[in-house]
Order: sequence, then C-alpha cells, then structure tokens
Amino acid sequence: MRIDEDRRRARNATHDRRSRFSPACSMSRGAPVGVFDSGVGGLSVLHAIATALPHEDLIYAADSAYAPYGDRDAEAVGERCEAVTEALLARGAKAIVVACNTATALAVGRLRARFTVPVVAMEPAIKPACAATRSGAVAVLATRQTVAAANTARLCASHAGQARVHLVPCPGLVECIEGGDLAGPALQALLAGYLAPLGAAGVDVVVLGCTHYALVRPAIAAALGPGVAVIDPAPAVARELARRLDQAGLRSRRQRRGRVRFLSSRSDPANRALLARLWGRPLELEALTPATVALDAPL
Repeated sequence: MRIDEDRRRARNATHDRRSRFSPACSMSRGAPVGVFDSGVGGLSVLHAIATALPHEDLIYAADSAYAPYGDRDAEAVGERCEAVTEALLARGAKAIVVACNTATALAVGRLRARFTVPVVAMEPAIKPACAATRSGAVAVLATRQTVAAANTARLCASHAGQARVHLVPCPGLVECIEGGDLAGPALQALLAGYLAPLGAAGVDVVVLGCTHYALVRPAIAAALGPGVAVIDPAPAVARELARRLDQAGLRSRRQRRGRVRFLSSRSDPANRALLARLWGRPLELEALTPATVALDAPL
C-alpha cells in the first residue's frame, strides 16, 4: 500500500538523521522544556509545570490535526510522537514531557531509546487512588488505547491490592474537548453514560487517565456527585520534571518568569482560540512542522 511505502521511507530517513537529535551534551540550563500532547489536553500539564517551575521557558506542541491518539494504532502513535519530539528538539528543547497517557503507553519506550534528553511521561495515578479509597473501588477514565495498554495492567497488578479498579474507556470525550465543548449537552450526555455506573459500583476515587479530561474536571466532578475524589496526575508530573532537571543539572537559574511558545499541527483560528481560552491569555500560534514527514492522514 502507498501509506506503508511512505511510512517505510519516512522511517528510514528518520533513522539516517538520528545523530541530529541527540543534543543532551550541549544543552544549557537556559534552554526550553518541550511539552506535547495529541491536542489541547496537555495544557493541564503545562499549567502545572508553569506553576511548579515558573522560571523555565516552555514550548507546547499540540498535535491536534492527529487527535485523538487513543483511536490510532500503536505504530502510528509512535511515529507521530517521534516526529513531534524531533520538532521540539529542533527548537532547542532540553527535556521532553509527554503530556499524554496514550502516547506514554504506546511510545515512551521508543522515545527514551532513541533520544538522549530527559523524557518525562504520564501514567494513570492508580497507586495513589488505591491508597486513598475507603470503599475499595476506584475508576480510571481513559482512552481505549490507555485502557488496553500493558502498562495499565501492570499498574493495576502492582498497586490494586484489595481494591477493585474499574477501567472506563471514554470514546468521544477528547473529540468534544478538541471541538471546544467543555460543558455542553453533548459532553454532559457522554459523561452521564460513562459515570452513572460508577455510583452503583461504589467508586469513591476517580483517576483522570487522559490529560484532556482535566480540562473538564468541574463537569466530571458534578456528574460524579459529592463524596467522590478526582485525581489529576499533572502536579506529580511537574514534580518529576523538576527532579529530572535537577538530576541532569538543567534547571533554569534565571530570575525572570519563563516564556511559553505554542505550536500546533492544526493552526487554524478556531484551534488558536481554543488554546488561548484554555491557557487563559492571548497567544501566538506557530505551525508545528515536524522534522519528519506526516506519516498518515488525520482521522
């Protein structure tokens, strides 16, 4: 097939250029941190990083033209993650934050194997959820790929103990959020369908297993009702980034507040307006042009 041939060509070209993207030896404390997600969801992580590390310059890449990653196969997600990481490194990133649970589940291993900079990733907060539950029942809201991932099964096996972990795939939520629906009827209908069964199951702790979902946390909390804790792992990711930067001697020492650049593979006015709305201030949006060719068409 033509797509398969294009992918093979792109992969070979990528491997031929690998030495261009191993910059750790020349990184400085003043270089930016690169953060990426399949779309706007990683802004929840970007907010946490900007709060925890206010003097770091940041580059956020939203791969919105290819969202949601959760509906793509593992190879396609891996190729997109490599392409976006290359784009961030080409812009001088000293570390990469994979602000996407699906990308972590399907691609973080290949990113760490290929690139020499620190790579910080997400995973569902199953351990703290199981430690916090009083009813013995927790739920993880995630994409289908994250629910099915081997890493999710490993986390459940390692940390569930006596707790029951309900893995809840939530198709359609990412698309609603990418479309700017943060509290409308379509979003509410999806949440009602996914969350209503959790009450009957006695769930008292819910994990946000997709960074997009943190952007609609008020709607999720309202649908769950009182007495159910909601865990967002973004602050823990920011703390891990700080630890890794300190470990590598890369934390910024500047006194000014860090600056943020925004890139998107869908740089139309509607996407820019949504990013600005979720970031909370006006922003300039640059086109995300990865160093490798796009490996398949947007869904």
